[in-house]
Amino acid sequence: MVLRSCWKSRHKNRSGRSPFWIRSGLAVLLWICVSQFICEAVGESKSVVQKDAEFDVTYNDTVTSENQTIYAFNHTVSRNKTEGVRVTVDVLSQGFESPILFVVRQKQAVLSFQVPLILRGLYQRKYPYNHVGRTLCQPPTRAASETQYFFVDVSTLSSQGTNYQLRVSRVESFTLQTDKKFSFTASPSQPQYFKYVFPDGVDTVIVKVNSDMNFPCSVMSVQDIQCPVYDLDNNVAFIGMYQTMTKKGAITVQRKDFPSNSFYVVVVVKTEDEACGGPLRFYPLRPDELIDAGNRTKVLDVIVSPAINSEVYVMGMLFCLGIFLSFYLLTLLVACLENKRMNKKRDVFQDPADMSPAETGKTPASPYEYGSFADNGSTLSSEAITDSATSTDNNYGYMERTLDSVGRSRHESLSSVEEDDYDTLDDINSDKNIVRTKKFLCVSDLARKDKRVLSKKYQIYFWNIATIAVFYALPVIQLVITYQTVVNVTGNQDICFYNFLCAHPLGALSAFNNILSNLGYVLLGLLFLLIVLKRDIVHNRAMVRNDLNALECGIPKHFGLFYAMGTALMMEGLLSACYHVCPNYTNFQFDTSFMYMIAGLCMLKLYQKRHPDINASAYTAYACLAVVIFFSVLGVVFGKGNTVFWIIFSVIHILATLLLSTQLYYMGRWRLDSGVLRRIVYIVYTDSIRQCSGPMYIDRMVLLVMGNIVNWSLAAYGLIERPNDFASYLLAIAICNLLLYFAFYIIMKLRSGERIQCLALVYILFTAVVWGFALYFFFQGLSTWQKTPAESREHNRDCILLSFFDDHDIWHFLSSIAMFGSFLVLLTMDDDLDTVQRDKIFVF
Repeated sequence: MVLRSCWKSRHKNRSGRSPFWIRSGLAVLLWICVSQFICEAVGESKSVVQKDAEFDVTYNDTVTSENQTIYAFNHTVSRNKTEGVRVTVDVLSQGFESPILFVVRQKQAVLSFQVPLILRGLYQRKYPYNHVGRTLCQPPTRAASETQYFFVDVSTLSSQGTNYQLRVSRVESFTLQTDKKFSFTASPSQPQYFKYVFPDGVDTVIVKVNSDMNFPCSVMSVQDIQCPVYDLDNNVAFIGMYQTMTKKGAITVQRKDFPSNSFYVVVVVKTEDEACGGPLRFYPLRPDELIDAGNRTKVLDVIVSPAINSEVYVMGMLFCLGIFLSFYLLTLLVACLENKRMNKKRDVFQDPADMSPAETGKTPASPYEYGSFADNGSTLSSEAITDSATSTDNNYGYMERTLDSVGRSRHESLSSVEEDDYDTLDDINSDKNIVRTKKFLCVSDLARKDKRVLSKKYQIYFWNIATIAVFYALPVIQLVITYQTVVNVTGNQDICFYNFLCAHPLGALSAFNNILSNLGYVLLGLLFLLIVLKRDIVHNRAMVRNDLNALECGIPKHFGLFYAMGTALMMEGLLSACYHVCPNYTNFQFDTSFMYMIAGLCMLKLYQKRHPDINASAYTAYACLAVVIFFSVLGVVFGKGNTVFWIIFSVIHILATLLLSTQLYYMGRWRLDSGVLRRIVYIVYTDSIRQCSGPMYIDRMVLLVMGNIVNWSLAAYGLIERPNDFASYLLAIAICNLLLYFAFYIIMKLRSGERIQCLALVYILFTAVVWGFALYFFFQGLSTWQKTPAESREHNRDCILLSFFDDHDIWHFLSSIAMFGSFLVLLTMDDDLDTVQRDKIFVF
């Protein structure tokens, strides 16, 4: 290069006549360039020694900058048999500044590495390794058998002699056999890889790598048969599929992804354990400081087993469809039996208004006697916000309405009903205060608003949740498709937290079985919508023919919330399936958002049964649920170990509990304004200090006290323990409140002398049993994104049903059935009141 540049400078000036001193300078410069070139050529000359070498022989030698050694090997390569060749090197001296360079030259590949081998960790930590072992990539051969040569060149720039040992050996069991376990050892500087060839008739296999040691952290990879093989910590993620592991690792491999019908299984031990949840080493004091990695040898075993075939896929899908379609047949059978029973009942009960309470199956129990409602029931203590104390005997005239007037109001056009007409008592607020603050309430007191308005109000629940579902589901589907595409393109198996020992791919999906098992939520949600639709049609027909039972008896029938619950169950199945396309902590809210909705809608439905006039509107309810989901997202992103977040959330949780308790206790007849503290002090003084009187609404107070104890306890637990899975913690709060309210409702129903019909009782018992089994499988914990992907894989287990479904799939089956049963309980638990007049049905 120096000579060439000198010639260019001289050639450039030929076109013009140059002065003598310039020509003389160029001549001198040319002489210098030639002299330098000759000196460099002489200086670079060194002795090169080539030796014929043999396998399984250890060569001890010394290398300096003055000599270079080439070891020549030859071996026979067969087309039908692949033999692994491994080069092992030990450097006996500690010369880190001038390492020895080993270059292995093959027919179609070149492998080079230095010893000591320097591997980098986090924050540019450097770990030297004097003992290095590498397996040579074996290029395929077209001939039946041929002799191939390869050479190992050894050189260094160190002027001092460096001693080394070189050994080239054949790898036993380089080609893995199906269903045969093979044990081996690996370290960061001595990775291992093996070849596997798909046998005839097998299109999918699962590669399992196991170890008895948690650490050191390791990586297993599946790569195509091509050179070079990426088998070091700093390049193993360049190609193929890979995942970190501690004790367990598993990758499902399909023949269609490997045109050569074979692949390499690569196992690499990482230089550090942080990726597997292990401790992080100290930060080096100097940037170039070399850190002793210690003993990072790991004993592992690998086994390749055939995965399930297409027949198992078909059997799994038929099993899933068969289970849930059987519920359709069972529902049809129950509907036929129920229709026959109702026809007989209709013949017996012709005029329930003329019957005695005993004939209607209504047995009052203390302290709720019918005589309590014969009085005005308006005796108010200072707990009542209003000062009104007038009687309500003649305020409503509810029971005096004729059947004809009810029928006429039913036939009025729904289009004439406006939301402004919702509250028919705006001009007589005193009546609201009197009625809703009575000591003993009946359903007729809280079912006085126009049925058309309430029907329209509760239908908004269904239309709102349908709109929410569309706008929520579309970006979710788009996102999870992107997740799956990223996993397939990059091969990074650490993005998604599957149960890799039971993850059956189909097309682009990595775990089809976890998606299929969510079908129950959709099918049973649709079935519940059909059941509600049937009841809605029957009720509307009864209203049209002015059936007195439908008009004046039983719990008021409003089906909007039931439609919303069925839609929420279907959406839970769809979004849970989306979550299981690639389960991880960033999209876990997809799996829980509609669980919050279901829990909230069930509590609203329970409250609506006895409080139809004062139940929350759809806009308020969904706004509150949106706040819950908002906190769920904040908790997932910022809640892990964040004390400030948990303090703020706990305070908001407690304040929300107190506000809701006050709203429920006073039936909405209170105001949150600047005078609320003064009124609280006044009530405490008059009722607790001056009169020493107990609460007016004892049953309500018991429920609210228990609810506050539960919620305050959950808030304290969250503040103290700060669980990592905030979304599940929030769901636990919703479920605990729902169960508490449901238990209170059942107890008060029985305490009030009401009974639970046989069909509803069967639903309750069946649902309780199914919930018990479902929770057992839920807590098996086959994977968890609260830990690292490698630690999550320690919980992976094999399939337990039809070789296709795992424990979590069974949780999907059972929980969908249990939710469906829970909805049926809410739908039928008050059927015993269908012939009881509403002024004889208690509110609690």
